[in-house]
Amino acid sequence: MIETTREGGVWTVTINRPDKANSLTPDMLSELADIAEGAHEARALILTGRGKVFSAGADLDAARAGMATSPDWERLSAAIARLPGLTIAALNGTLAGGATGLALACDLRIAVAGARFFYPVMKLGFLPQPSDPVRMAALIGPARTKLILMGGQKIDAETALAYGLIDRIVDADTLVQTARDIAADTLAADPEIARQIKEMCGPV
Repeated sequence: MIETTREGGVWTVTINRPDKANSLTPDMLSELADIAEGAHEARALILTGRGKVFSAGADLDAARAGMATSPDWERLSAAIARLPGLTIAALNGTLAGGATGLALACDLRIAVAGARFFYPVMKLGFLPQPSDPVRMAALIGPARTKLILMGGQKIDAETALAYGLIDRIVDADTLVQTARDIAADTLAADPEIARQIKEMCGPV
């Protein structure tokens, strides 16, 4: 249910469980973390999904069984944030819950116009993953982060773009190609120069 392709230095990782809104099982979460930890040779990493939802976060049954507090969430986001290449979340649709951490850990986020963003962990009786509020607040500020995490607000793509939660709204038919186009200069550059520039821009 996790597909990975490697082409010309670009790793494209696709969540493929559209019949369940691409919600993640423990095995899928662990596999994503393993992929991210092993992707240091990737010049660019693109994360996307099948269907009209990027990911609804944890599978609800699995979350209730303990997945909501799995250390693999932080293992995954930390592994993405450590990668030396350019990381792009190509959000093919709505992003919800714990899956938000995948996108927040990326260098860039692009999304289709119909995407929605929400993180209802408080309502479900869970805390967000520790790094998620920190990364979200760094992007959109503490008040807007509280609006999402404590106010339970669903943010549309236009609002997310205005806030700085995403960096561009993209046509669905060209989503992944747009991510590849954005990565083109990084792919053409000296890998060490690209790595150092990423470090100079500060932590994700």
